Amino acid sequence: MGGNGGGGTNADKGPNELLGSWFVRSGWSKGELARQVNRRARQLGANHISTDTSRVRRWLDGENPREPIPRILSELFSERFGCVVSIEDLGLRAARQSPAASGVDLPWTAPQTVALLGEFSRSDLMLARRGFLGTSLALSAGPSLIEPMQRWLVPTPSSPVPPEPQPALDSRRPGRLSKPELDLLESTTRMFRQWDAQCGGGLRRKAVVGQLHEVTDLLQEPQPEATARKLFQVAAELAELAGWMSYDVGLQPTAQKYFVLALHAAKEAGDKPLGSYILSSMSRQMIHLGRPEDALELIHLAQYGSRDCASPRTQAMLYAMEARAYANMGQPGKTKRAVRMAEDTFADVHEWDEPDPDWIRFFSEAELYGENSHSYRDLAYVAGRSPTYASLAEPLMRKAVEKFAEDAEHQRSYALNLIGMATVHLLQREPEQSTAYASRAMEIAKKVRSERVNTRIRKTVDTAVRDHGDLAAVIELSEQLAVDLPETAEAV
Repeated sequence: MGGNGGGGTNADKGPNELLGSWFVRSGWSKGELARQVNRRARQLGANHISTDTSRVRRWLDGENPREPIPRILSELFSERFGCVVSIEDLGLRAARQSPAASGVDLPWTAPQTVALLGEFSRSDLMLARRGFLGTSLALSAGPSLIEPMQRWLVPTPSSPVPPEPQPALDSRRPGRLSKPELDLLESTTRMFRQWDAQCGGGLRRKAVVGQLHEVTDLLQEPQPEATARKLFQVAAELAELAGWMSYDVGLQPTAQKYFVLALHAAKEAGDKPLGSYILSSMSRQMIHLGRPEDALELIHLAQYGSRDCASPRTQAMLYAMEARAYANMGQPGKTKRAVRMAEDTFADVHEWDEPDPDWIRFFSEAELYGENSHSYRDLAYVAGRSPTYASLAEPLMRKAVEKFAEDAEHQRSYALNLIGMATVHLLQREPEQSTAYASRAMEIAKKVRSERVNTRIRKTVDTAVRDHGDLAAVIELSEQLAVDLPETAEAV
Protein backbone atom coordinates (compact mmCIF):
# COMPACT_ATOMS: atom_id res chain seq x y z
CA MET A 1 0.00 0.00 0.00
CA GLY A 2 2.89 2.36 0.69
CA GLY A 3 2.78 5.73 2.38
CA ASN A 4 1.98 7.99 -0.52
CA GLY A 5 -1.49 9.02 0.60
CA GLY A 6 -3.29 7.23 -2.22
CA GLY A 7 -6.94 6.30 -1.94
CA GLY A 8 -9.92 5.05 -3.84
CA THR A 9 -10.06 5.75 -7.54
CA ASN A 10 -12.96 7.76 -8.85
CA ALA A 11 -12.78 6.72 -12.50
CA ASP A 12 -16.52 7.02 -12.87
CA LYS A 13 -16.53 10.50 -11.40
CA GLY A 14 -13.91 12.23 -13.58
CA PRO A 15 -11.68 15.14 -12.58
CA ASN A 16 -12.16 16.80 -9.20
CA GLU A 17 -13.24 20.23 -10.43
CA LEU A 18 -13.58 21.71 -6.94
CA LEU A 19 -10.02 20.78 -5.95
CA GLY A 20 -8.82 21.92 -9.36
CA SER A 21 -10.42 25.35 -8.90
CA TRP A 22 -8.81 25.93 -5.48
CA PHE A 23 -5.49 24.61 -6.80
CA VAL A 24 -5.44 26.98 -9.81
CA ARG A 25 -6.32 30.00 -7.66
CA SER A 26 -3.60 29.13 -5.14
CA GLY A 27 -0.87 29.75 -7.69
CA TRP A 28 1.03 26.66 -6.52
CA SER A 29 2.63 24.15 -8.85
CA LYS A 30 1.94 20.44 -8.33
CA GLY A 31 5.45 20.04 -6.94
CA GLU A 32 4.96 22.92 -4.48
CA LEU A 33 1.71 21.44 -3.21
CA ALA A 34 3.33 18.00 -2.84
CA ARG A 35 6.23 19.49 -0.85
CA GLN A 36 3.87 21.40 1.44
CA VAL A 37 1.75 18.31 2.08
CA ASN A 38 4.89 16.33 2.99
CA ARG A 39 6.20 19.11 5.24
CA ARG A 40 2.86 19.51 7.04
CA ALA A 41 2.57 15.73 7.45
CA ARG A 42 6.01 15.63 9.10
CA GLN A 43 5.06 18.52 11.41
CA LEU A 44 1.97 16.57 12.50
CA GLY A 45 3.81 13.28 12.97
CA ALA A 46 2.52 11.51 9.84
CA ASN A 47 6.00 10.46 8.75
CA HIS A 48 4.68 7.72 6.46
CA ILE A 49 3.33 10.28 3.97
CA SER A 50 5.46 10.80 0.85
CA THR A 51 3.61 12.69 -1.86
CA ASP A 52 4.92 13.60 -5.31
CA THR A 53 3.79 15.46 -8.44
CA SER A 54 2.15 12.41 -10.02
CA ARG A 55 0.13 11.78 -6.87
CA VAL A 56 -1.16 15.40 -6.89
CA ARG A 57 -2.13 14.91 -10.55
CA ARG A 58 -4.15 11.84 -9.60
CA TRP A 59 -6.00 13.80 -6.88
CA LEU A 60 -6.90 16.44 -9.48
CA ASP A 61 -8.02 13.64 -11.82
CA GLY A 62 -10.51 12.43 -9.18
CA GLU A 63 -8.67 10.07 -6.83
CA ASN A 64 -9.78 10.47 -3.19
CA PRO A 65 -6.66 10.38 -0.98
CA ARG A 66 -6.57 8.50 2.30
CA GLU A 67 -6.45 10.24 5.65
CA PRO A 68 -4.74 12.39 6.79
CA ILE A 69 -4.27 13.94 3.32
CA PRO A 70 -7.78 15.51 3.07
CA ARG A 71 -7.32 17.18 6.45
CA ILE A 72 -3.86 18.48 5.48
CA LEU A 73 -5.15 19.84 2.17
CA SER A 74 -8.03 21.56 4.00
CA GLU A 75 -5.58 23.24 6.39
CA LEU A 76 -3.16 24.31 3.63
CA PHE A 77 -5.87 25.87 1.44
CA SER A 78 -7.55 27.50 4.49
CA GLU A 79 -4.26 29.19 5.40
CA ARG A 80 -3.55 30.14 1.79
CA PHE A 81 -6.88 31.94 1.32
CA GLY A 82 -7.44 33.16 4.89
CA CYS A 83 -10.82 31.47 5.20
CA VAL A 84 -12.17 28.05 6.12
CA VAL A 85 -11.81 25.66 3.15
CA SER A 86 -13.42 22.43 4.31
CA ILE A 87 -12.64 18.92 3.07
CA GLU A 88 -16.02 18.94 1.30
CA ASP A 89 -15.20 22.30 -0.36
CA LEU A 90 -12.24 20.52 -1.98
CA GLY A 91 -14.51 17.78 -3.35
CA LEU A 92 -12.92 15.21 -1.06
CA ARG A 93 -14.47 12.72 1.35
CA ALA A 94 -13.44 12.63 4.99
CA ALA A 95 -12.98 9.26 6.64
CA ARG A 96 -15.78 7.90 8.78
CA GLN A 97 -15.37 9.64 12.11
CA SER A 98 -16.02 8.78 15.72
CA PRO A 99 -18.43 11.06 17.62
CA ALA A 100 -15.47 12.74 19.33
CA ALA A 101 -13.88 13.66 16.02
CA SER A 102 -16.87 14.78 13.98
CA GLY A 103 -18.45 18.19 14.23
CA VAL A 104 -19.07 20.39 17.26
CA ASP A 105 -22.75 19.65 17.93
CA LEU A 106 -22.29 17.50 21.04
CA PRO A 107 -24.70 16.57 23.86
CA TRP A 108 -24.66 19.06 26.73
CA THR A 109 -24.59 16.47 29.51
CA ALA A 110 -21.94 15.70 32.09
CA PRO A 111 -21.39 11.98 31.28
CA GLN A 112 -21.00 12.63 27.55
CA THR A 113 -18.71 15.61 28.19
CA VAL A 114 -16.45 13.41 30.32
CA ALA A 115 -16.52 10.58 27.77
CA LEU A 116 -15.72 12.86 24.83
CA LEU A 117 -12.94 14.67 26.72
CA GLY A 118 -11.43 11.30 27.61
CA GLU A 119 -11.74 9.91 24.09
CA PHE A 120 -10.37 12.99 22.35
CA SER A 121 -7.42 13.58 24.71
CA ARG A 122 -6.54 9.87 24.58
CA SER A 123 -6.60 9.77 20.77
CA ASP A 124 -4.49 12.95 20.63
CA LEU A 125 -1.84 11.37 22.85
CA MET A 126 -1.89 7.94 21.22
CA LEU A 127 -1.93 9.05 17.60
CA ALA A 128 1.02 11.39 18.18
CA ARG A 129 3.04 8.55 19.71
CA ARG A 130 2.24 6.21 16.82
CA GLY A 131 3.38 8.77 14.27
CA PHE A 132 0.16 9.22 12.28
CA LEU A 133 -3.02 11.22 12.60
CA GLY A 134 -5.79 8.74 11.94
CA THR A 135 -9.28 10.21 11.54
CA SER A 136 -9.64 13.66 10.07
CA LEU A 137 -10.99 16.65 11.91
CA ALA A 138 -12.84 19.27 9.91
CA LEU A 139 -13.27 22.88 10.97
CA SER A 140 -16.81 24.08 11.64
CA ALA A 141 -17.87 27.63 10.79
CA GLY A 142 -21.04 29.64 10.23
CA PRO A 143 -24.35 28.30 11.57
CA SER A 144 -22.91 24.79 12.07
CA LEU A 145 -20.59 26.31 14.70
CA ILE A 146 -22.69 29.15 16.14
CA GLU A 147 -25.99 27.33 16.65
CA PRO A 148 -24.57 24.52 18.85
CA MET A 149 -22.63 27.10 20.89
CA GLN A 150 -25.83 29.05 21.58
CA ARG A 151 -26.96 26.10 23.71
CA TRP A 152 -24.33 27.16 26.23
CA LEU A 153 -26.97 29.66 27.39
CA VAL A 154 -29.79 27.11 27.74
CA PRO A 155 -30.29 25.94 31.34
CA THR A 156 -29.93 22.19 31.70
CA PRO A 157 -32.31 20.40 34.05
CA SER A 158 -30.43 19.61 37.22
CA SER A 159 -30.19 15.92 37.90
CA PRO A 160 -31.00 14.83 41.44
CA VAL A 161 -27.87 14.75 43.59
CA PRO A 162 -27.21 11.21 44.83
CA PRO A 163 -26.91 10.82 48.60
CA GLU A 164 -23.38 11.15 49.95
CA PRO A 165 -21.86 7.69 50.44
CA GLN A 166 -21.06 6.77 54.01
CA PRO A 167 -17.36 7.37 54.70
CA ALA A 168 -15.37 4.16 54.56
CA LEU A 169 -12.70 3.33 57.11
CA ASP A 170 -10.07 4.24 54.50
CA SER A 171 -10.66 7.89 53.63
CA ARG A 172 -8.03 7.60 50.86
CA ARG A 173 -10.09 5.20 48.74
CA PRO A 174 -9.84 5.68 44.93
CA GLY A 175 -11.77 8.63 43.57
CA ARG A 176 -11.74 10.60 46.82
CA LEU A 177 -9.62 13.73 46.38
CA SER A 178 -8.32 15.82 49.24
CA LYS A 179 -8.26 19.63 49.12
CA PRO A 180 -4.43 19.71 48.80
CA GLU A 181 -4.72 17.41 45.77
CA LEU A 182 -7.30 19.68 44.15
CA ASP A 183 -5.12 22.71 44.91
CA LEU A 184 -2.17 20.95 43.26
CA LEU A 185 -4.22 20.35 40.10
CA GLU A 186 -5.04 24.07 39.95
CA SER A 187 -1.43 25.14 40.54
CA THR A 188 -0.22 22.75 37.83
CA THR A 189 -2.68 24.35 35.39
CA ARG A 190 -1.32 27.79 36.31
CA MET A 191 2.23 26.55 35.66
CA PHE A 192 1.26 25.21 32.23
CA ARG A 193 -0.30 28.59 31.40
CA GLN A 194 2.93 30.39 32.36
CA TRP A 195 4.97 28.02 30.18
CA ASP A 196 2.68 28.72 27.23
CA ALA A 197 3.04 32.50 27.62
CA GLN A 198 6.83 32.26 27.88
CA CYS A 199 7.62 29.47 25.42
CA GLY A 200 4.71 29.21 22.98
CA GLY A 201 2.38 26.29 22.37
CA GLY A 202 4.85 23.92 20.79
CA LEU A 203 6.85 22.87 23.81
CA ARG A 204 4.33 21.66 26.39
CA ARG A 205 1.14 20.88 24.46
CA LYS A 206 1.33 17.12 25.02
CA ALA A 207 1.95 17.62 28.75
CA VAL A 208 -1.26 19.68 28.98
CA VAL A 209 -3.22 17.05 27.03
CA GLY A 210 -1.83 14.34 29.33
CA GLN A 211 -2.89 16.28 32.42
CA LEU A 212 -6.36 16.82 30.91
CA HIS A 213 -6.67 13.07 30.36
CA GLU A 214 -5.73 12.42 34.02
CA VAL A 215 -8.39 14.87 35.24
CA THR A 216 -10.95 13.22 32.95
CA ASP A 217 -10.11 9.86 34.56
CA LEU A 218 -10.83 11.41 37.98
CA LEU A 219 -14.21 12.65 36.70
CA GLN A 220 -15.14 9.08 35.78
CA GLU A 221 -14.89 8.13 39.46
CA PRO A 222 -17.78 8.87 41.88
CA GLN A 223 -17.10 12.32 43.38
CA PRO A 224 -18.95 14.61 45.80
CA GLU A 225 -20.78 17.35 43.90
CA ALA A 226 -18.40 20.15 44.98
CA THR A 227 -15.36 18.11 43.96
CA ALA A 228 -16.90 17.20 40.60
CA ARG A 229 -17.60 20.88 39.88
CA LYS A 230 -14.02 21.80 40.74
CA LEU A 231 -12.70 18.99 38.51
CA PHE A 232 -14.91 20.18 35.63
CA GLN A 233 -13.49 23.67 36.12
CA VAL A 234 -9.91 22.34 35.97
CA ALA A 235 -10.81 20.22 32.92
CA ALA A 236 -12.30 23.29 31.19
CA GLU A 237 -9.15 25.33 31.83
CA LEU A 238 -6.87 22.54 30.63
CA ALA A 239 -8.99 21.88 27.52
CA GLU A 240 -8.99 25.60 26.68
CA LEU A 241 -5.22 25.69 27.13
CA ALA A 242 -4.77 22.57 24.97
CA GLY A 243 -6.93 24.30 22.34
CA TRP A 244 -4.96 27.52 22.61
CA MET A 245 -1.63 25.70 22.26
CA SER A 246 -2.97 23.72 19.28
CA TYR A 247 -4.09 27.01 17.69
CA ASP A 248 -0.66 28.50 18.36
CA VAL A 249 1.16 25.70 16.53
CA GLY A 250 -1.28 25.64 13.60
CA LEU A 251 -3.49 22.63 14.46
CA GLN A 252 -6.72 24.54 13.78
CA PRO A 253 -9.36 21.74 13.74
CA THR A 254 -7.81 20.18 16.87
CA ALA A 255 -7.87 23.58 18.59
CA GLN A 256 -11.55 24.11 17.80
CA LYS A 257 -12.44 20.67 19.15
CA TYR A 258 -10.68 21.36 22.47
CA PHE A 259 -12.38 24.78 22.75
CA VAL A 260 -15.83 23.20 22.25
CA LEU A 261 -15.13 20.51 24.86
CA ALA A 262 -13.78 23.18 27.23
CA LEU A 263 -17.04 25.14 26.92
CA HIS A 264 -19.03 22.00 27.76
CA ALA A 265 -16.86 21.41 30.84
CA ALA A 266 -17.22 25.05 31.95
CA LYS A 267 -21.01 24.71 31.73
CA GLU A 268 -20.86 21.61 33.95
CA ALA A 269 -18.68 23.58 36.39
CA GLY A 270 -21.28 26.38 36.46
CA ASP A 271 -18.50 28.88 35.63
CA LYS A 272 -19.98 31.46 33.23
CA PRO A 273 -16.97 33.84 33.19
CA LEU A 274 -14.70 30.93 32.26
CA GLY A 275 -17.16 29.97 29.52
CA SER A 276 -17.04 33.52 28.15
CA TYR A 277 -13.23 33.35 28.09
CA ILE A 278 -13.34 30.07 26.12
CA LEU A 279 -15.73 31.66 23.61
CA SER A 280 -13.29 34.58 23.26
CA SER A 281 -10.53 32.10 22.35
CA MET A 282 -12.82 30.58 19.73
CA SER A 283 -13.55 34.10 18.48
CA ARG A 284 -9.84 34.87 18.15
CA GLN A 285 -9.38 31.71 16.10
CA MET A 286 -12.24 32.70 13.78
CA ILE A 287 -10.62 36.12 13.19
CA HIS A 288 -7.37 34.33 12.36
CA LEU A 289 -9.27 32.14 9.86
CA GLY A 290 -10.93 35.12 8.15
CA ARG A 291 -14.39 34.64 9.69
CA PRO A 292 -15.00 37.91 11.62
CA GLU A 293 -18.81 37.54 11.47
CA ASP A 294 -18.52 34.20 13.31
CA ALA A 295 -16.06 35.81 15.74
CA LEU A 296 -18.57 38.56 16.53
CA GLU A 297 -21.39 36.06 17.14
CA LEU A 298 -19.18 34.13 19.56
CA ILE A 299 -18.18 37.29 21.45
CA HIS A 300 -21.79 38.42 21.75
CA LEU A 301 -22.65 34.97 23.14
CA ALA A 302 -19.83 35.37 25.65
CA GLN A 303 -20.92 38.87 26.67
CA TYR A 304 -24.57 37.91 27.08
CA GLY A 305 -23.81 34.72 28.99
CA SER A 306 -21.51 36.41 31.54
CA ARG A 307 -23.14 39.84 31.69
CA ASP A 308 -24.07 39.56 35.38
CA CYS A 309 -20.95 37.88 36.74
CA ALA A 310 -17.78 38.67 34.72
CA SER A 311 -15.15 40.92 36.31
CA PRO A 312 -14.17 44.26 34.69
CA ARG A 313 -10.94 42.68 33.42
CA THR A 314 -12.90 39.91 31.67
CA GLN A 315 -15.48 42.35 30.30
CA ALA A 316 -12.72 44.64 28.99
CA MET A 317 -11.10 41.70 27.21
CA LEU A 318 -14.45 40.80 25.59
CA TYR A 319 -14.95 44.40 24.40
CA ALA A 320 -11.41 44.39 22.94
CA MET A 321 -12.19 41.17 21.04
CA GLU A 322 -15.49 42.68 19.88
CA ALA A 323 -13.45 45.59 18.46
CA ARG A 324 -11.17 43.14 16.60
CA ALA A 325 -14.19 41.47 15.01
CA TYR A 326 -15.78 44.76 13.95
CA ALA A 327 -12.43 45.98 12.57
CA ASN A 328 -12.06 42.89 10.42
CA MET A 329 -15.62 43.42 9.19
CA GLY A 330 -14.66 46.97 8.14
CA GLN A 331 -16.97 48.81 10.58
CA PRO A 332 -14.95 51.78 11.96
CA GLY A 333 -17.73 53.34 14.06
CA LYS A 334 -18.49 50.12 15.94
CA THR A 335 -14.75 49.38 16.25
CA LYS A 336 -14.07 52.72 17.91
CA ARG A 337 -17.03 52.30 20.26
CA ALA A 338 -15.85 48.84 21.35
CA VAL A 339 -12.29 50.16 21.86
CA ARG A 340 -13.65 52.92 24.10
CA MET A 341 -15.75 50.42 26.05
CA ALA A 342 -12.68 48.22 26.57
CA GLU A 343 -10.67 51.18 27.86
CA ASP A 344 -13.48 52.48 30.10
CA THR A 345 -14.20 49.04 31.57
CA PHE A 346 -10.51 48.30 32.17
CA ALA A 347 -10.35 51.51 34.23
CA ASP A 348 -12.61 49.76 36.78
CA VAL A 349 -10.24 46.80 37.28
CA HIS A 350 -8.76 48.13 40.51
CA GLU A 351 -12.21 48.84 41.96
CA TRP A 352 -13.14 45.15 41.75
CA ASP A 353 -13.11 43.56 45.20
CA GLU A 354 -12.55 39.91 44.28
CA PRO A 355 -9.28 38.52 42.89
CA ASP A 356 -9.39 37.67 39.20
CA PRO A 357 -9.02 33.99 38.22
CA ASP A 358 -5.62 33.08 36.81
CA TRP A 359 -6.90 32.54 33.25
CA ILE A 360 -7.71 36.26 32.78
CA ARG A 361 -4.68 37.78 34.55
CA PHE A 362 -2.81 37.84 31.24
CA PHE A 363 -5.10 40.72 30.19
CA SER A 364 -2.87 43.51 31.46
CA GLU A 365 -2.69 47.14 30.42
CA ALA A 366 -0.08 46.07 27.85
CA GLU A 367 -2.50 43.49 26.42
CA LEU A 368 -5.28 46.11 26.28
CA TYR A 369 -3.03 48.47 24.30
CA GLY A 370 -1.97 45.62 22.05
CA GLU A 371 -5.50 44.42 21.25
CA ASN A 372 -6.85 47.91 20.59
CA SER A 373 -3.88 48.84 18.41
CA HIS A 374 -4.35 45.64 16.40
CA SER A 375 -8.01 46.59 15.90
CA TYR A 376 -6.99 49.90 14.30
CA ARG A 377 -4.25 48.14 12.32
CA ASP A 378 -6.76 45.56 11.02
CA LEU A 379 -9.16 48.38 10.16
CA ALA A 380 -6.36 50.05 8.18
CA TYR A 381 -5.89 46.90 6.09
CA VAL A 382 -9.61 46.43 5.48
CA ALA A 383 -9.89 50.10 4.46
CA GLY A 384 -7.23 49.65 1.75
CA ARG A 385 -4.10 50.35 3.84
CA SER A 386 -5.57 53.54 5.28
CA PRO A 387 -2.90 55.83 6.83
CA THR A 388 -5.59 57.36 9.06
CA TYR A 389 -6.26 54.13 10.96
CA ALA A 390 -2.56 53.24 10.95
CA SER A 391 -1.89 56.54 12.75
CA LEU A 392 -4.48 55.57 15.40
CA ALA A 393 -2.77 52.20 15.84
CA GLU A 394 0.79 53.51 16.16
CA PRO A 395 0.77 55.19 19.62
CA LEU A 396 -1.17 52.31 21.20
CA MET A 397 1.15 49.72 19.65
CA ARG A 398 4.17 51.67 20.89
CA LYS A 399 2.82 51.58 24.46
CA ALA A 400 2.17 47.83 24.17
CA VAL A 401 5.71 47.16 22.92
CA GLU A 402 7.24 49.27 25.71
CA LYS A 403 5.27 47.48 28.41
CA PHE A 404 5.85 43.98 27.03
CA ALA A 405 9.59 44.71 26.78
CA GLU A 406 9.58 44.83 30.60
CA ASP A 407 7.51 41.62 30.94
CA ALA A 408 9.65 38.46 30.83
CA GLU A 409 6.59 36.23 31.36
CA HIS A 410 4.79 37.08 28.11
CA GLN A 411 7.45 36.77 25.42
CA ARG A 412 5.05 35.56 22.73
CA SER A 413 2.86 38.64 23.24
CA TYR A 414 5.99 40.81 23.03
CA ALA A 415 6.90 39.19 19.69
CA LEU A 416 3.36 39.57 18.32
CA ASN A 417 3.25 43.27 19.19
CA LEU A 418 6.71 43.87 17.70
CA ILE A 419 5.37 42.32 14.50
CA GLY A 420 2.27 44.50 14.84
CA MET A 421 4.50 47.58 15.09
CA ALA A 422 6.41 46.44 12.00
CA THR A 423 3.15 46.17 10.02
CA VAL A 424 2.03 49.62 11.17
CA HIS A 425 5.28 51.13 9.88
CA LEU A 426 4.77 49.35 6.56
CA LEU A 427 1.29 50.88 6.37
CA GLN A 428 2.88 54.27 7.03
CA ARG A 429 5.45 53.67 4.24
CA GLU A 430 8.35 53.56 6.72
CA PRO A 431 10.17 50.34 5.73
CA GLU A 432 13.41 50.99 7.67
CA GLN A 433 11.57 51.29 10.98
CA SER A 434 9.48 48.24 10.05
CA THR A 435 12.53 46.03 9.45
CA ALA A 436 14.02 47.06 12.82
CA TYR A 437 10.91 45.85 14.69
CA ALA A 438 10.59 42.69 12.58
CA SER A 439 14.23 41.83 13.27
CA ARG A 440 13.67 42.15 17.02
CA ALA A 441 10.58 39.94 16.73
CA MET A 442 12.64 37.32 14.90
CA GLU A 443 15.14 37.16 17.76
CA ILE A 444 12.31 36.31 20.17
CA ALA A 445 10.68 33.91 17.70
CA LYS A 446 13.80 31.73 17.79
CA LYS A 447 13.15 31.13 21.52
CA VAL A 448 9.33 30.86 21.35
CA ARG A 449 7.87 27.77 19.67
CA SER A 450 4.86 29.43 18.07
CA GLU A 451 3.83 28.79 14.47
CA ARG A 452 1.52 31.81 14.80
CA VAL A 453 4.46 34.12 15.53
CA ASN A 454 6.52 32.59 12.72
CA THR A 455 3.67 32.88 10.21
CA ARG A 456 3.07 36.54 11.05
CA ILE A 457 6.78 37.34 10.71
CA ARG A 458 6.86 35.58 7.34
CA LYS A 459 3.81 37.49 6.08
CA THR A 460 5.26 40.80 7.27
CA VAL A 461 8.60 40.12 5.55
CA ASP A 462 6.75 39.05 2.37
CA THR A 463 4.87 42.36 2.38
CA ALA A 464 8.08 44.32 2.93
CA VAL A 465 9.77 42.49 0.04
CA ARG A 466 6.78 43.07 -2.24
CA ASP A 467 6.57 46.80 -1.46
CA HIS A 468 10.24 47.69 -0.84
CA GLY A 469 12.22 44.77 -2.21
CA ASP A 470 15.10 46.89 -3.51
CA LEU A 471 15.86 48.41 -0.10
CA ALA A 472 19.04 47.11 1.57
CA ALA A 473 17.39 46.75 5.02
CA VAL A 474 14.55 44.69 3.52
CA ILE A 475 16.96 42.45 1.57
CA GLU A 476 18.93 41.86 4.77
CA LEU A 477 15.74 41.07 6.71
CA SER A 478 14.63 38.55 4.09
CA GLU A 479 18.03 36.83 4.25
CA GLN A 480 17.83 36.79 8.06
CA LEU A 481 14.41 35.10 7.87
CA ALA A 482 15.78 32.31 5.68
CA VAL A 483 18.53 31.65 8.25
CA ASP A 484 16.63 32.11 11.52
CA LEU A 485 13.25 30.54 10.66
CA PRO A 486 13.88 28.23 7.69
CA GLU A 487 11.04 25.81 8.47
CA THR A 488 8.42 28.54 8.24
CA ALA A 489 9.71 30.22 5.11
CA GLU A 490 7.38 28.32 2.74
CA ALA A 491 4.39 30.12 1.27
CA VAL A 492 1.15 28.98 2.85
